[in-house]
Amino acid sequence: MSASSFGWLALSLITTIAPASAHHSFAAEFDDKKPITLKGIVTKFDWSNPHVYFYVDVADSKGAITNWALELASTIELRRNGWTPDTLKV
Repeated sequence: MSASSFGWLALSLITTIAPASAHHSFAAEFDDKKPITLKGIVTKFDWSNPHVYFYVDVADSKGAITNWALELASTIELRRNGWTPDTLKV
């Protein structure tokens, strides 16, 4: 293998592996020390890859409604834990 071919191979591996190792860092996006509780009505359940989403209308103390989007794991991971597309009802 020539040096330039090896260089291109190394570069392509680095550019594909680096994003994968940084993907899905829960701690980078959320503070698990500050959980919140939402109570509301499920308005949509989107069972699709790469992640499942559901949406909830939540009323604040003044009665204003905010639609929250909540992200879950992948469909495969949820199925392993007993979830199905019918688990949440709108």
